[in-house]
Amino acid sequence: MDAEKANNDNNGHVEHERCPVEEVALVVPETDDPTLPVMTFRAWFLGLSSCVLLIFLNTFFTYRTQPLTISAILMQIAVLPIGKFMARTLPTTSHKLMGWEWSLNPGPFNIKEHVIITIFANCGVAYGGGDAYSIGAITVMKAYYKQSLSFICGLFIVLTTQILGYGWAGILRRYLVDPVDMWWPSNLAQVSLFRALHEKEHKSKGLTRMQFFLVALGASFLYYALPGYLFPILTFFSWVCWAWPNSITAQQVGSGYHGLGVGAFTLDWAGISAYHGSPLVAPWSSILNVGVGFIMFIYIIVPVCYWKFDTFDARKFPIFSNQLFTSGGQKYDTTKILTPRFDLDINAYNNYGKLYLSPLFALSIGSGFARFTATLTHVALFNGRDIWRQTWSAVKTVKLDIHGKLMQRYKQVPEWWFYVLLVGSVAMSLLMSFVWKESVQLPWWGMLFAFAMAFIVTLPIGVIQATTNQQPGYDIIGQFIIGYILPGKPIANLIFKIYGRISTVHALSFLADLKLGHYMKIPPRCMYTAQLVGTVVAGVVNLGVAWWMLESIQDICDIEGDHPNSPWTCPKYRVTFDASVIWGLIGPKRLFGAGGMYRNLVWLFLIGAVLPVPVWAMSKIFPDKKWIPLINIPVISYGFAGMPPATPTNIASWLVTGTIFNYFVFNYHKRWWQKYNYVLSAALDAGTAFMGVLLFFALQNAGHDLKWWGTEVDHCPLASCPTAPGIRAKGCPVF
Repeated sequence: MDAEKANNDNNGHVEHERCPVEEVALVVPETDDPTLPVMTFRAWFLGLSSCVLLIFLNTFFTYRTQPLTISAILMQIAVLPIGKFMARTLPTTSHKLMGWEWSLNPGPFNIKEHVIITIFANCGVAYGGGDAYSIGAITVMKAYYKQSLSFICGLFIVLTTQILGYGWAGILRRYLVDPVDMWWPSNLAQVSLFRALHEKEHKSKGLTRMQFFLVALGASFLYYALPGYLFPILTFFSWVCWAWPNSITAQQVGSGYHGLGVGAFTLDWAGISAYHGSPLVAPWSSILNVGVGFIMFIYIIVPVCYWKFDTFDARKFPIFSNQLFTSGGQKYDTTKILTPRFDLDINAYNNYGKLYLSPLFALSIGSGFARFTATLTHVALFNGRDIWRQTWSAVKTVKLDIHGKLMQRYKQVPEWWFYVLLVGSVAMSLLMSFVWKESVQLPWWGMLFAFAMAFIVTLPIGVIQATTNQQPGYDIIGQFIIGYILPGKPIANLIFKIYGRISTVHALSFLADLKLGHYMKIPPRCMYTAQLVGTVVAGVVNLGVAWWMLESIQDICDIEGDHPNSPWTCPKYRVTFDASVIWGLIGPKRLFGAGGMYRNLVWLFLIGAVLPVPVWAMSKIFPDKKWIPLINIPVISYGFAGMPPATPTNIASWLVTGTIFNYFVFNYHKRWWQKYNYVLSAALDAGTAFMGVLLFFALQNAGHDLKWWGTEVDHCPLASCPTAPGIRAKGCPVF
């Protein structure tokens, strides 16, 4: 028996013990080949090349009027033929250096090299894609506030936020990577794609995963030419507006872009996956929770507040907008309340009037208050005991599944390696707050407060993301708190958000990659090296490209200046600038304090903290009812997160698609789901991204735009009209 077990170990197997999470057991391989080389010349060359190329393109496109985020999946596919070509052509001669033997070509291009290359590539997306907030803050400081920021200070900001996040990730591994229940659903699509690209399948009925991937990729690539260029109305099909072309109420209810999106739908994968990620990788319980919150918010709370009670003078403004308004329903001109040093001119503010938000925007901010406290309470009640036990027990005593046992053969990364990064980034950040005090506005104690906040929230948010694939944001909370403490300091508000919130975003990105390495059996020290090197390289390139563009493109980000039709209007960073005005310049005290229009929304902090308690109590009273613990208040509140800029149609289409695949297909065609579901998700992402890049370079970047009925947005011109008496808006009737 012992001999048999030892033989199994030598072949990369351990005692057969399936992972208790069914989705993982169906998708992730339960074997390992420890002889495969990982950190090869090919992995370094292709990994760093992918990282640099992605960070350059993503930084470049993020300033465009039509910003484009290029995901790592493009490089994940593109490097496969290059890697195989290098394996065929590079010399196989071995070299010795200081007792270490290495070769340019150690054998066939393998799956572990491919994973490491993807980890490098992910570093090029985490900076330049949706989470590029540190560059956003630097852009706002230079392009909007016209600060003479030094390059070294900018480099400090970019690198310290990233490395701080990596430090949090290393410390939280034992809670968010090692436990079986922390399964990170988004990684299963990656695992499926790797297996489809590398594994030879036995002959069976139907297409192999690789064949299916190529067919779906081609179909997705060709199809995206329709919503992406030829027929953009497919992104939001608002048929209600066509049925009632002269009714404001019907268009407010039915518009996919500017209304509640009732009846509207999208046939555009980019629209479906834009804000909550791919619905094919979200667990059904998560989809159901988000759906409950979405229906409550969009179909009950918002209509009642708007049409029944006129909450926050709602009818003076569009029902759905992320713009800022005056009391008369006009766009709020922030330049009229700024001093030449971009501080708040209190007299000008008092004369110009208070700032107002659209009803859905205001309620969405309030939901963020509830989501923050609900997340802390939920994780404390449902996961607190496990977290406490793992804090005081050695990692070895944590329950391990088959994957954890297979990973025990590799040398672990010592905890102190991560502590060095964490302490170093904290020290550099504090140094920056003293050396560039005028530029960053945030004093040293503000930095420490931001670190403490990140430390408190990263674990509970990580637990939610690792189990539901939803990441409850707390951007608003960080800006709310520091806005109270340091009013009239917009740059301090931006910097606080970077260190208190964005370091958490990057920590969770690193943790997701660590779990991917765990599933693919990548030695932990190889993961550490790839992530750290990729982080530093991407940070330097990210700032270098941004700095070059800010210095060389005239009037970049200026839509009111001499070049209103410029392709460099920076819409993503305009939102960042507006947030710094709301939370940093005007400050939450004027909006949410005593006498503020939105003061009652603050009660949602308390409501959010209390709501998970009855769910937890019911789960203890009725322990045999396994569905009760699946009621997740933070995820329910996520049903109305991110709106705006996300629209109700984005979320509704995500819910419908997720329900089809992760409830009906999962339950009634499980064999198809196991073989193809995650491969289909990866193919849709990749095909859409490839065609998006091609359309951008070949047509849109050259100004070849189509103008016809199918390219007009929404066809709901009355959806943004106010309905209060006497309020005037362009193109709208006056009541």
